Amino acid sequence: MKYDFNETILRKGYNSRKWDDVKELFGDDEILPMWIADMDFKVCPQIVEAITNRASHGVFGYATRSDSYYSALITWLEKRHSWKVKKDWITFSPGVLPALKLIIETYTKPGDKIICQPPVYPPIFETITESGRVLVENPLIYDEHKREYYMDIEDFSSKIDSSVKLFILCNPHNPIGKVWDKEDLIKIGEKCLANNVVVVSDEIHCDLVLPGFKHIPFATLSDKLANNSITCLSPSKTFNLAGLQTANVIIPNKELREKYINTLNSYYLAKTNTFGIVALEAAYKYGEEWLNELILYLKDNLEYLKNFINHNIPQIKVVEPESTYLVWLDCRELGLDEKQLETFMLKKVKIAMDEGYIFGVEGKGFERINIACSRRTLEMALNRLNNAVKNLTKTGVPN
Repeated sequence: MKYDFNETILRKGYNSRKWDDVKELFGDDEILPMWIADMDFKVCPQIVEAITNRASHGVFGYATRSDSYYSALITWLEKRHSWKVKKDWITFSPGVLPALKLIIETYTKPGDKIICQPPVYPPIFETITESGRVLVENPLIYDEHKREYYMDIEDFSSKIDSSVKLFILCNPHNPIGKVWDKEDLIKIGEKCLANNVVVVSDEIHCDLVLPGFKHIPFATLSDKLANNSITCLSPSKTFNLAGLQTANVIIPNKELREKYINTLNSYYLAKTNTFGIVALEAAYKYGEEWLNELILYLKDNLEYLKNFINHNIPQIKVVEPESTYLVWLDCRELGLDEKQLETFMLKKVKIAMDEGYIFGVEGKGFERINIACSRRTLEMALNRLNNAVKNLTKTGVPN
């Protein structure tokens, strides 16, 4: 490989939420952080070079998104995902979560219903309920034998009424790593179209699809479905750029787009981070080789994790992801309730993962682990887990 993803990068002392806040968040400096969706790898060199060159200019006034910014994004989406996006469809947000909040404010009012599919990324719940909207859950179906999740289309249909205004789709899905197939996307998209429910597709993990799978952007399914969709994208997960606060919201429907832009402007959020602009351009112009190698490294880390757990800790079942660097672990055979499991991971294993229950009641007994780290870090985490589980079988429920 041209790029060294095995390098262990010291991140403490660099204002890292993942590493510098361990003591504050979990009460113990010795805990290994394997939680937040933030990679421990250096970004590709071309991004560093672009940011360095821009910094050397020495002036950091209000920034604007140039034609080359849009061109880089449009070219990337067509090459990687066969999605032909027009420049005027592209709007901005400081991040996908701010975009979801703005979208909710734009297209719904308090008391309106919004559908999502748990177990799902917790801030999706929060943005709905904290806005005074009604959360409608369409839980995914878990096949324990195949360790796979499926959409419950029948349940989805039964929950649509005139009060439902938005459906927030997570594709690829976080935390399970599922890449939804075309058939399910069309079925659920047509249900929404027939009932005037706008589809908000969170596709932030779309570039991290593992070998053998293919991401299908919702807006590529048909012109009619595209016209009823809003897609949220960012290079932040793909290229580890979350700190640069740069995302794009793609809205083919002119009427929907103008409403969103009005809300964006009303909160004075339309200005882009200076370094976010150059980082996005560099990532999409020059980052493909780096990304391809990253995906192979993540695949190897996944295989290592699967083999280690299957051989050493068979009580834990791996729900194999099709995308992302996040792995959903079924820990229910450990015999712990959700709070005991959380205590066990923090006090005995000394690893901070994301607790399954925060993704909804369907996540109780599960953990989400981030494998976007050096093999050395992953080995350390799995050895800690193995030793703690062996001791658990001897000593019983942790205090």
